[in-house]
Amino acid sequence: MPNLEHPAYPAATLLHLEGLVPCRESQVSMLLSIFGERQQFSFPSIFIYGHTSSGKTYVMQTLLNTLQLPHVFVNCVEYFTSRLLFEEILIQLHGCSETEQTSHVPCDNFNDFVRLFKQAVASQELQNQTVYIVLDRAEQLREMEANILPAFLRLQELTDRNVTVVLLSEIVWELFRPNTGCFEPLTLYFPDYSIGHLQKILSQNHPPNYSADFYAAYINILLGVFYMVCRDLKELQHLAVLNFSKYCEPVVRGEANERDTRKLWKNIEPHLKKAMQTVYLREISSSQWERLQHDNREPGQLKGLSAHTHVELPYYSKFLLIAAYLASYNPVRTDKRFFLKHHGKIRKTNFMKKHEKTSNHLLGPKPFPLDRLLAILYSIVDNRVAPTANIFSQITSLVTLQLLSVVGHNDQLDGPRYKCTVSLDFIRAVARTVNFDIIKYLYDFL
Repeated sequence: MPNLEHPAYPAATLLHLEGLVPCRESQVSMLLSIFGERQQFSFPSIFIYGHTSSGKTYVMQTLLNTLQLPHVFVNCVEYFTSRLLFEEILIQLHGCSETEQTSHVPCDNFNDFVRLFKQAVASQELQNQTVYIVLDRAEQLREMEANILPAFLRLQELTDRNVTVVLLSEIVWELFRPNTGCFEPLTLYFPDYSIGHLQKILSQNHPPNYSADFYAAYINILLGVFYMVCRDLKELQHLAVLNFSKYCEPVVRGEANERDTRKLWKNIEPHLKKAMQTVYLREISSSQWERLQHDNREPGQLKGLSAHTHVELPYYSKFLLIAAYLASYNPVRTDKRFFLKHHGKIRKTNFMKKHEKTSNHLLGPKPFPLDRLLAILYSIVDNRVAPTANIFSQITSLVTLQLLSVVGHNDQLDGPRYKCTVSLDFIRAVARTVNFDIIKYLYDFL
């Protein structure tokens, strides 16, 4: 017995719709009840919210397209100003024909939008149907003018037309509500997919060369590894496609059959653990990841792969980290050699003591005072950097991120001493982002 029933739509269409939106039948049934028949007035505004990849956008697009309801679908991130938003709605409403795209009337404010919206509805003969305006990523409306959100919620009243505005968002309505008050929309929550729902959805995409039970067993293993750290359906679909070839290797080589779960699990387990280290990060492309799997190498061994933690560092924080690394791994008396213009000729062999014959990188980082760190910073940065509170706060941030560590106690009178805790590969990746050749400034590489 089908879960979706509505007297206004054919049973075959609803059955097809049910197959397109698995595990979201209750939400679709609720929306069908709210929408009613084509000519009936629907609720003026609907607010649909839920976490990322909970099916909000997909369900709305599938529902409106399958039932062939007149609608406009706009992403508020792409059309980030009120004018762009208004004009895109009107363009889509006109059917996006070539002549109407090039000769559309500019729409600068909401009064113009209401007037042009009435004309568009009349020209498209949509007076007797409900027009749906879907605003995806609707939280961006809060960044626009203060009247945009309340006006969209009351668009049916302002235009005196049969129109419903649907807002899709990842945050709750309480964070939308203006302080001055507004028309309250009908709220609908899309819960996260459970592990059973994810199993059902992901298992539908099984390759034709393998049985459905074999692919379902693979999805079960995948969810067993990733479900606790990742419940994003899109990310799980990406991981399922990326690692399936490795799962099939014993079957392709003839070493196991499709029911030999133990051998298949032993083959895929180490590769899923590698993939778990880079969930969401996309540090390497899918082709590079497949090459790593084929060569049985670690992700960090790929040439050109940068450490992801340095990406978010501010500009001067990167130079602070470079200066800290130089202070930790260079002897104090070499600062004159590296950072003064007229330092004369100093040969490495002339002043190398017995204990310096061992590489400083093998001995580990040495502590350094704050004034030495700042002196090296001023030498390696081209622009003049004033010792402001901003610089000192960035040093504190590097300590919080555990890229630097404080040595000694806070009650020392001679000032704080620090030690750089990052590796050579990490600092080289950071230095590349600011076009700084750190190898030229390291004593061990003279």
